[in-house]
Amino acid sequence: MKLAVGADHAGFDLKSQIVPWLELSGHEVVDVGAHALDPADDYPDFAAAVAQSVNNGQAERGVMVCGSGVGASIATNKVSGIRSCLCHDTYTARQGVEHNNMNVLCLGGRVIGIETAKEVITAFVGAEFTAEDRFQRRIDKVSAIERNHD
Repeated sequence: MKLAVGADHAGFDLKSQIVPWLELSGHEVVDVGAHALDPADDYPDFAAAVAQSVNNGQAERGVMVCGSGVGASIATNKVSGIRSCLCHDTYTARQGVEHNNMNVLCLGGRVIGIETAKEVITAFVGAEFTAEDRFQRRIDKVSAIERNHD
């Protein structure tokens, strides 16, 4: 799978471990930064880059890491068409895709360790949207909210 991956300074260390692991696992990575540790950088810049990469088709899904994952989730969800969530467990990461067609996974670099992050990402990329009518109906309603409040 082609994944856009980004992180601010607080997620930089975890992203630095995630990217090579993803590549060794056979995924293609679009690394949108940060490419160097800069304590003055801001998560919205990288969150927007991850979200835009997914939105414009440059990547199939995205992974964004900040300190807690909360800011990353808020910022990525501001991009139309993005359904992102903060997940630190495999159930939420898998079900987020299966039921909500989640396309960006957010992680907290100060919250989750690399081994758990790998498990969560594996669940995220391994899941597929369950295109049952009830799930699609709910996503359509979320998309309508998005259109009516832009």
